[in-house]
Amino acid sequence: MTLLVLALVAGAVAVVLTRSGGPCSGRDPVLVGVDAAVDIAPVAMEAAESFNARKAAVDGRCVLVQVTEQSPAPVLRTLIGDQAGVLAGRPDAWIADSSAWVRLARKQGAPGIAPDETVVATSPLVFATRRSLARRFATGKTEMSWEMIFPATARGRLEPTKDEPDVVRIPDPSVAGAGIATVAAATDIAGTGDKGARELTAFVRMAQAGSAPDYRSMLAAVDDRSFWQRPVVVVPEQSVWLYDRAPSGDPLVALHPKEGTIMLDYPYVVTSPDPAHAAGARLFGDWLRSPQVGAAARRGGFRLPDGQDPPLGAGPEIPSERPRPRPSITQAVIDEALDAWSRLAPPSDILVLADAGRHMAEPIAGEKGATRHSVALKAAHLGLQLFPGSTRMGLWEFAKGLGGRKGYRPLVGLGPITQPDGDDDQFTRRSRLDGLTQTLKPYDDRDSSLYDTILAGFREVTAKYDPAMNNSLLVITAGRDDGAGMSRQELARGLRDAWDPDHPVQIIVIAFGKDVDRAALGEIVSITNGSLHVASEPGEIIDVFLSALARRLCHPTCGRPR
Repeated sequence: MTLLVLALVAGAVAVVLTRSGGPCSGRDPVLVGVDAAVDIAPVAMEAAESFNARKAAVDGRCVLVQVTEQSPAPVLRTLIGDQAGVLAGRPDAWIADSSAWVRLARKQGAPGIAPDETVVATSPLVFATRRSLARRFATGKTEMSWEMIFPATARGRLEPTKDEPDVVRIPDPSVAGAGIATVAAATDIAGTGDKGARELTAFVRMAQAGSAPDYRSMLAAVDDRSFWQRPVVVVPEQSVWLYDRAPSGDPLVALHPKEGTIMLDYPYVVTSPDPAHAAGARLFGDWLRSPQVGAAARRGGFRLPDGQDPPLGAGPEIPSERPRPRPSITQAVIDEALDAWSRLAPPSDILVLADAGRHMAEPIAGEKGATRHSVALKAAHLGLQLFPGSTRMGLWEFAKGLGGRKGYRPLVGLGPITQPDGDDDQFTRRSRLDGLTQTLKPYDDRDSSLYDTILAGFREVTAKYDPAMNNSLLVITAGRDDGAGMSRQELARGLRDAWDPDHPVQIIVIAFGKDVDRAALGEIVSITNGSLHVASEPGEIIDVFLSALARRLCHPTCGRPR
């Protein structure tokens, strides 16, 4: 019994020596590498300096912590063993700018991730703008709202009112926790069902076009009035505090959204599978919970984990009260939002087929002087604005006799919209597409070669398939083939023969009018797990276009669209 007691005591002493500070050998230190998100990195570096001075030990070896500033995305890819965009080495511990990154790492099976984490600091998301503009919003009784992160079209108007921000830019969710949280707010506001999918798609499209890779460049954009006149950005409160360290006669102001905000947490998690490095990383995690590090976090513009007190030295531009969180935005909603973004955000590779046959010249009810063709081009013109610069797009028009016996004619070759279509072209594809959507005319004397063109276009996109993109064939049509070319059965056989499950190209059809051949088009799109969307009135244009894009939320496992 005595020997057992002595063994237990010796074991306890060994554990204490492993976990505590005191004399240690610096000849063979335990070097702990910590990757920290850009905004929290200065606080982590200060904490590492004070921790190293304490001479904490693991099995008699001094623990030395080195903090590296690193965006969360490459850390995540490194931890899960991805092949592209990874770091040279795996960190022993990680401070991300949102616990969503850590949950995603665990979900994707990253080895060595500890089951718990320590929240180092918090910072609420705020709507930031110059004080002069904030006063203008207040005069117009305009409160900041999460609904403002959606395009005005999602709120039932083409443009914001003069008392609203004309743009609300968000951080890139691919690289910033604040961006992920904003997507969660959009998901929560949009809700479920077809309407929610359309609104979320509209948000993602606008966010892609206006997001920025870092907070400082976003805040600097508030002063760029070359295009936007009333810009607002969604950023962590800490970035406003930091930006206002430089004196200004018109400083930035942090405004809370009326529905409640989202608190960014900055979790510290041990990621090393090596026992000694993991033990050293846990010791540093204990130090991060100390009052000394808490004070350093507040000096760096953050709030403590409870979110109660504002940053030290905060002026009137930072709200002093504790932020009110939006209770409906839970961890599950944030994770769902990150998943939705990952499906909607990848760039698009789209070949657009525009019907120029005689049926497109027919009038459409609901707007004086409107034809199916003019309504279709209006949809294409507005829709083009929703695509970011990473998009690849091309345009064909089709009608019997165009391009000889083929029945279609390429107008813009499939390729990056930010680049010209050929070396001798002075304009980008986006400029060409924008001009064509306002100048194309239908042919009153030509039938539609719908079926022939769909098969040719499908083969074109399949041949140029890009696995890093969402590859689609978008058909804008009156919805009826005139029977001058291949039959419906021949088209169906051709699509099945050309279909490649390893290179899935979906066909999306937007049809205009009341005499659309739904049966034929429904069969055609179902072969590629695509979708058919019919607009009978001009006012349905935006909803129909966004519904088509929203199919990416479920592709390639979508159910049959209604």
